[in-house]
Amino acid sequence: MLPDETPTALSLLTARTANACAAAVVGSASAASAALAGAARPFTGARPEPLGRAVAEVDLDAPLGDLDLVIAEVERLWLRDAVWFHHPRYVAHLNCPVAVPAVAAEAMLATVNASLDTWDQSAGAMLIERRLVEWTAERAGLGPDADGIFTSGGTQSNLQALLLARDEMLAAHPELPRAEALTRLRVFTSEASHFSIERAAALLGLAPDAVVTVHTDDARRMCVGALVEEVSAQRAAGNLPCAVVATAGTTDFGSIGPLTEIADVALAHDLWLHVDAAYGCGLLASVTRRHLLTGIDRADSVTVDFHKSFFQPVSSSAVLVRDRTTLRHVTIHADYLNPVEHAERRGIGDQVDKSLQTTRRFDALKLWFTLRAMGADRVGELFDGAIDLAAALARHLRLDPRFTVAVDPVLSTVVFRWLPEERADREDVLRVDAANTAAREAVMALGEAVVASTKLDGETWLKFTILNPTVELRELVEVCDLLAAHAEDAFDDGRELVTSGVAGSSAGEEVA
Repeated sequence: MLPDETPTALSLLTARTANACAAAVVGSASAASAALAGAARPFTGARPEPLGRAVAEVDLDAPLGDLDLVIAEVERLWLRDAVWFHHPRYVAHLNCPVAVPAVAAEAMLATVNASLDTWDQSAGAMLIERRLVEWTAERAGLGPDADGIFTSGGTQSNLQALLLARDEMLAAHPELPRAEALTRLRVFTSEASHFSIERAAALLGLAPDAVVTVHTDDARRMCVGALVEEVSAQRAAGNLPCAVVATAGTTDFGSIGPLTEIADVALAHDLWLHVDAAYGCGLLASVTRRHLLTGIDRADSVTVDFHKSFFQPVSSSAVLVRDRTTLRHVTIHADYLNPVEHAERRGIGDQVDKSLQTTRRFDALKLWFTLRAMGADRVGELFDGAIDLAAALARHLRLDPRFTVAVDPVLSTVVFRWLPEERADREDVLRVDAANTAAREAVMALGEAVVASTKLDGETWLKFTILNPTVELRELVEVCDLLAAHAEDAFDDGRELVTSGVAGSSAGEEVA
């Protein structure tokens, strides 16, 4: 037995060390909070080479033996140059500032360290997760037989949904050898959908051309007529149309597919309907915009990412299903873990019976803390605020001759492109592409902002993904002004802007 005076850094968390652990958690959280509060920029502009050298130089076989020293080391290696999603000038990806109650929940769930696979490892935690799945399914209107499971993220949720779709189709065609059926299954999704659909098809053993891309309209929504044509063509070719994936909030444009019309096609052609609402799920909490998800109630499965528009720390996602019996396709009973008699004896099944994972964190606790402290309406107001901000920015950019906007935002994503003043030069696509790319890279390298980009009809466009409703419009306009200035410089030079370093002592070179 370790003596009572063993330093906290060398101890396991037990009843004897609980108080010391609480102090250690406070110290770590305080360091992170101080770094967050002191972050003047969303990123310092640190370069990977010096940071990489500093990390590589750490001798992991020579422990520091003191948590304060470890915290100081991590401040030097990470916190000082961390990317801060809460900062007004972070507008790159689907990363959100997080709800304070959820951060508090993280400390609690890590302390208890429950695993959500079986009742004898989780007890009440299992019931909390199930209640949250039930609540979310109710909001989506999936009906009394709905169920689901928390996952690590939208990619896993989409994978599980398509696994269920695949196995439901295989069960419906027992006359076909499995190997043959797998080569003939087809999944339909729009050209604006998430790449995880293609990855899931590959992992599920489907053919390389199993994912059929359906054209989108000018608003980047799936064309229903094109969907019908593709389904008919695949069936005529002897293939088995299996599922259609409708997107409620595409990553690039935030567009929401015509869910009701897609559901009609799915019903008419006996397709599994999966709605990827990883981004748009926050509308389930909106009082004013929930109608944008009309038709989601007809889905066979739904992906929701609470760590996007519900403002939860990563990770917090779930896959929901209309018919709980379809989850049988992932159920495998192990004598040492979840034998059938567990459910019979306890009157309750195990969560591992529904999940692709075995050991799982109690991530549901973060959402529970948030809903019980803040309420769903407040979460919805926050997401609505981000959407309002995106709409205001799009209106501003449409009036600014330096920019053009791709589509009117439905959610909180604005896709736009800098253009030179000389109209004749606007045809010089390659130079304009290079200027937009250079502008994005420059603001990142200088620590001025973190901005994303994408391709639209082969051209480079800039992208703001706004998930921080506390930002003011003027702050976003300031970032646009910076982008325009860098793009103009790069365009005038006829080359990409090269940035060789960052002014200031906290960026990169002085890490080691």
